[in-house]
Amino acid sequence: MTGELREAIRGVWADRRVTDTGDRTNVFRQLTGADYISLAALLVGWGSALLLVRGEPNLALLAMFGAFVLDKADGWYARRTGSSSPFGRQVDSFIDIFAYLVPAVLLYHTVLAPNDLASLIVGFLVFAFGGLRLVRHNSEGFGSDGGASYYHGTTVVHTNLVVVGTYFLWALVPVWNGWLAGLVVAAVCPLMVSDYKAYKTDVSHVLAALGAAVATALALALEFGYL
Repeated sequence: MTGELREAIRGVWADRRVTDTGDRTNVFRQLTGADYISLAALLVGWGSALLLVRGEPNLALLAMFGAFVLDKADGWYARRTGSSSPFGRQVDSFIDIFAYLVPAVLLYHTVLAPNDLASLIVGFLVFAFGGLRLVRHNSEGFGSDGGASYYHGTTVVHTNLVVVGTYFLWALVPVWNGWLAGLVVAAVCPLMVSDYKAYKTDVSHVLAALGAAVATALALALEFGYL
């Protein structure tokens, strides 16, 4: 590389670089321990997506539930250490897309969908309503009702669990098929932007954990031929 070319490149970089410290955002300095746990959930959620593409739905479900555990752990860690922040909430919502929405859509597409049109419609509804739900949550935050916090509308976790449930019905119930699964998933998607109050309580966390545990057991049983 000639000296003139090197100087030209440096000049372009200098012109494009943000120099005002008031306008600069060092992303890595804003990341907390909870955010790194969220990024671990992103890694595992992406692994789930890759397993679905490779035709390993049961193993993909195990990875998906691993991402679910990490997603819950980041919130617990943030509350325990007092490190919650608006930036962290944005990171968490970004991760939710890949931990819940992408695997759910790929599970339907690779296993359940009767044709590409059904997959196109169901995938669009999951992404559209799920994305709008996350945008609204970042804008409004949690609601409060008598001291109890709640999500405005059902969450992407609920929608993910519905898709997973339709998969187990497909695997275990002979009359169940991709058309019925698609109708059920399409019907629940608008609930994510509804006025339903999904309360954030210890009971709801326990029920979600039990649901994930049961689904993990079913996925293992299917993978090893016990069902």
